[in-house]
Amino acid sequence: MIEITNIKASLKQGSTEESCLKACKREATRLLDIRPQDIARIALHRKSIDARKKSNVHFILSARIQLSDRAQELACVETLDESARKNIHLIDSDEPHFPQPDAIGHRPVARPVVVGAGCAGLFAALTLAHAGLEPLLIERGADATRRTRDVEHFNRTGELNESSNIQFGLGGAGTFSDGKLTTGTKNPLHHLILQTFVEAGAPREILWDAKPHIGSDVLPAVVTDIVAQIENLGGEVRFNTQMVDIARTTAGAISSITVSSADAGGIKREETIAASQLILACGHSARDVFALLSQRDFSLQRKTFAMGVRIEHLQCDIDRAQYGSAAGHPALGAAPYKLVAHTKNGRSLFSFCMCPGGQVVAATSEAHGVVTNGASLHARDGVNANAALLVNINPQDLPGDDPLAGVDLQRSCERRAFEIGGDAYRAPAQLVGDFMAHRPSTGAATVAPTYPRGVTWTEIDPCLPVHVAETLRLGIPALGHKLRGYDNPHAVLTAIESRSSSPVTIVRDSSCHALGAEGLYPCGEGAGYAGGIMSAATDGIRCAQALIADLR
Repeated sequence: MIEITNIKASLKQGSTEESCLKACKREATRLLDIRPQDIARIALHRKSIDARKKSNVHFILSARIQLSDRAQELACVETLDESARKNIHLIDSDEPHFPQPDAIGHRPVARPVVVGAGCAGLFAALTLAHAGLEPLLIERGADATRRTRDVEHFNRTGELNESSNIQFGLGGAGTFSDGKLTTGTKNPLHHLILQTFVEAGAPREILWDAKPHIGSDVLPAVVTDIVAQIENLGGEVRFNTQMVDIARTTAGAISSITVSSADAGGIKREETIAASQLILACGHSARDVFALLSQRDFSLQRKTFAMGVRIEHLQCDIDRAQYGSAAGHPALGAAPYKLVAHTKNGRSLFSFCMCPGGQVVAATSEAHGVVTNGASLHARDGVNANAALLVNINPQDLPGDDPLAGVDLQRSCERRAFEIGGDAYRAPAQLVGDFMAHRPSTGAATVAPTYPRGVTWTEIDPCLPVHVAETLRLGIPALGHKLRGYDNPHAVLTAIESRSSSPVTIVRDSSCHALGAEGLYPCGEGAGYAGGIMSAATDGIRCAQALIADLR
């Protein structure tokens, strides 16, 4: 197979998959000096936007092609001159795949258990199911349909279900945060994950889009389909089932877990489940799990996490800043951004989870706390753009030596935000101009906040760690120099963004085994080994592969 990169295409040429393939095929025949009929297969591999020159915004494409035979491919590439070879490469056509039942050496007495049905847990369970191990996947929250109703009910009434919300339930926190599939790493498993999403109903363009996303309106159906795949392969999935204890042998190995679930009448019951192999993919907001592990003397460490606010601008302003006169072109869609500013106090301010055309969501999972996050529908056609503006909280910023000190800081700031918001889960909000001037805001200007429970116009400093507020004031003007209008005084800051990552690491070795706990595989964001849908899904597969390897 031949990969051709750096193919330039106009906005019209890159507007559809068909037009992209036409441009790629034309360039392939020219560069390789072949006829169109020599191409047996062509696939779009990557599509990105080059907006470095606002007067010439265009697409950059790459494609993978197969010729009639391998010998012809070799001959085409070998005859290229040096300048052409930098964008044309022979590649291996083999792609990763899920393991098959013959990969298992011996079956365990008890089926493997996966805790948590976020992306890490889903892909761990799916991998185990493909291997014929018939895993049990338990999730404290609800399925996608019930979870969506619970979130909508909270948004309307302020009545919070602490087990079924933006954080907990099928798909994890990612289900209601746009479904972004961007990742800062390269891994052969990424194509397998994307292909799995597409087969489950995600849009095909995630296979080649440089900044792929599924959308919060599409993702619930996608993760529901993945659950069906797990069940069709012999796995079992239980919702509204919360792990409340872990038992170990005298040697420290995992032996069982205790779960709590409720029947149709709301009566809770506990059950002990044998579990000598346990993939723990609990998510970054499973504070009860962190406390349980600490009480049971599992190895935990503090890790760097981040806190800050959600910032909202008009999406049309971001589009103009990013694309110039091309803003609004239907082939471009709503413009994203990714920004960082290194400030004179030795800290950094950075954007995270940017949601073009999206809305701020009410993401608390605990009573009497306010938490923000962001989401976009697949169309990304909302009026506002939003993103988290975050500052790192390093282990040395925290008092004492308790590994759960970061959880304590998160919780205290969330409760303070609840108080400042005036209860009822309203969020404290402040205009950028007022925040920079240290004065309370009294209302919106040109940007209307989208937080669904409503906002209280005030000062947000009291719910932020001091160095976070300081870094925001130092960094926002610097970001305005990088992206025109970013420091617009009418932009809205809504507090508090506190759940972007886990404040805890469940310590494991290089082969995914928890230290001192045979049979336990800490996994995903909650364990401290991922940061987003793609890295979480990748870690889920890795942990499942480690478990399978232990059975050989």
